[in-house]
Amino acid sequence: MAIRQKSRMEIVCKRELGSIENIFAFINTFVLEHHLSEATSYALGLAIEEIYVNMVRYNLGNPNDIMIQLRADQDKVVVTLTDSDVEPFDITKFTPKSLDRPLAEREPGGLGIHLVRAFMDEVDYEYENRQSRITLTKYLGKANV
Repeated sequence: MAIRQKSRMEIVCKRELGSIENIFAFINTFVLEHHLSEATSYALGLAIEEIYVNMVRYNLGNPNDIMIQLRADQDKVVVTLTDSDVEPFDITKFTPKSLDRPLAEREPGGLGIHLVRAFMDEVDYEYENRQSRITLTKYLGKANV
């Protein structure tokens, strides 16, 4: 399904896991406004939650809010999560350990990033002036969910 016009929404969330409910409401509003499929909605929710939770968990004590932007443009949805005053962590270079081993034998961590890469079509990372920006692109109509 193609979106005829560009449209952008953003939300600024406190750095706490309690913001997840508001984030899902935000995603749902965007999905309904743009008549996105259930598969696209699921992919966006999974990816945004995973990245947001990682930003919260790995930067405890940081008082800065996290900004999430959603943009619909023609045949894709672009998600940007921006986190300030943080150390760099390039998820595009992160390699999860032991994905080929049974779940009971795996070390914790990394599976979420693997899922984000699997559900989204593009994952980009920028870091400048202690600001981390992760951009996720989901092409509409592409069946990788």
